[in-house]
Amino acid sequence: MEPVSVVIPTLNEAGSIGRVIREIPAAYAGDVIVADSGSRDGTARIAREAGARVIDGGHGYGRACARGAEAADPAHRVIVFMDGDGADRGDLIARIADPVLRGEQDFVLASRTRGDREPGAMLWHQVLAGRLAGFGIGALYGARYSDMCAFRAIDRAALQGLALREMTYGWNIEMQMQAARAGLRIDEVPLPYRCRTAGASKVAGSFRGTLRAGTKIVTTFLRVAATAAPAHPAPRP
Repeated sequence: MEPVSVVIPTLNEAGSIGRVIREIPAAYAGDVIVADSGSRDGTARIAREAGARVIDGGHGYGRACARGAEAADPAHRVIVFMDGDGADRGDLIARIADPVLRGEQDFVLASRTRGDREPGAMLWHQVLAGRLAGFGIGALYGARYSDMCAFRAIDRAALQGLALREMTYGWNIEMQMQAARAGLRIDEVPLPYRCRTAGASKVAGSFRGTLRAGTKIVTTFLRVAATAAPAHPAPRP
C-alpha cells in the first residue's frame, strides 16, 4: 500500500498528542504532520518526540489544516486529517484511507453518529448539527452526510481542486459541500469515537466555544450555498 500524509491540527494537546501519533499504524505513519497553532504546553515537543513533523499552523483550525496539507509529502497522493485530542481512532485509519488509495473513492469520512460512541464523547447538539448539515447538503447537492467528523481522507488533487477558503471551524463543512458539488466519489464509514484523552474541547468545552464554532459553520454553509459553482469541477484522480 502506498504511503499517505496525516495532518493533525493542534492547540494545547500535550496530554494526548503523543498517544495519537503512536496509535497510527506504521504503514500510514511515514509522514505525520502536526500543524500547531501556538501551543504553550509542550505539544510541539511531544509531537516531535513521537515522530511527527511540526509546522506553524497559524491562527484558525482551517488554516492549520490547509498549511498541513501544503506541507504534505508531494509524493503522497492521499491526505488524512484527524484531531489531536485522542478521540479519533487512528488505529483504524485504513478504513478511511484505503478506499481512496485504491482509487475507489475520492473522499472518505468517518461517521461518529453512525458508529459506536463512548458515553459523553459527543453532546446532543453536535449530533444534531451533523444531521442538519447533512440534510442541508443533501438538499443542495444530493450527497448525504451524517456528520462533520474531522477524521477524513481525500485525494490530494481533488482537495486542491476544491479551492477551500474557510480558515476557521467552517473548514470541514466547506470541504464536504464543495466535494458534493464537484461530484467527487464520497463515502462515509461508521467508526467508533472516544472521549478526548485530556484537556477540554475548544468547541464543545464551553458555551463560548460552541457558539463561535456554530456561527462559523452556519456562515460558511450560507456562503458556499450562495456561491456559484466553479466553472471547472475538482479534478478526478
